[in-house]
Amino acid sequence: MSTKSAIEWTNATWNPVVGCTLVSAGCTNCYAMSMSDRLERMGITKYESLTRNSGGRAVWTGVVREDESQLNVPLGFKNPRMIFVNSMSDLFHEAVKDSFIYKVWEVMEITPRHTYQILTKRPKRMSEMNLPVLKNVWLGTSEEDYTVTDRIDYLRSTKAQVRFISFEPLIGSVGDLNLINMNWAIVGGEWARPMSVEWVDDIQQACITQRVPFFFKQWSAWGQMVSCAIRS
Repeated sequence: MSTKSAIEWTNATWNPVVGCTLVSAGCTNCYAMSMSDRLERMGITKYESLTRNSGGRAVWTGVVREDESQLNVPLGFKNPRMIFVNSMSDLFHEAVKDSFIYKVWEVMEITPRHTYQILTKRPKRMSEMNLPVLKNVWLGTSEEDYTVTDRIDYLRSTKAQVRFISFEPLIGSVGDLNLINMNWAIVGGEWARPMSVEWVDDIQQACITQRVPFFFKQWSAWGQMVSCAIRS
């Protein structure tokens, strides 16, 4: 686990799973790919063979690794933390066994002092597992444009104490948004592709209208980099 996080909406990360595969356009410039490559070059065995070089940059190989040694790490943190689960993977990747996901859930259940945030691009699997609802676990999904809005419906059908949507990287219009039973929306651009002001405005207006808290993380590298929190 990293005891600190550069992610504005959390303060620690926990990676009991590493490695992934590209599932949609939002994955193209995933920071976890380049970070995995860097960690492998540093000699960290856990990250070996997770990426390969393609066109001068690291891309996932499809290797996904469960790390049993990381499961009990949160037990060692006495003070409450906001923990992002699997910044270097997707807990609901098809290669992660159901039994391992349940082990992660057990750890979160016995550490109620921490708040855990789980973000997935595979909410369909998450919704089908019928996992116990834990008061200290937030469940979220990523949506980069209108082509993956079905993810929000799968998230909505998943029982959870808190549901959140990460519109990051926002690379296109998300169209008409149904934010019923959503508790939080995060918006952010990336370094490689532009993000339209109109796309952001549409999401913010939907949040205002439907009374969902809105967090603006940053513009893309094509615009001014800002970070602010806006409460609807």
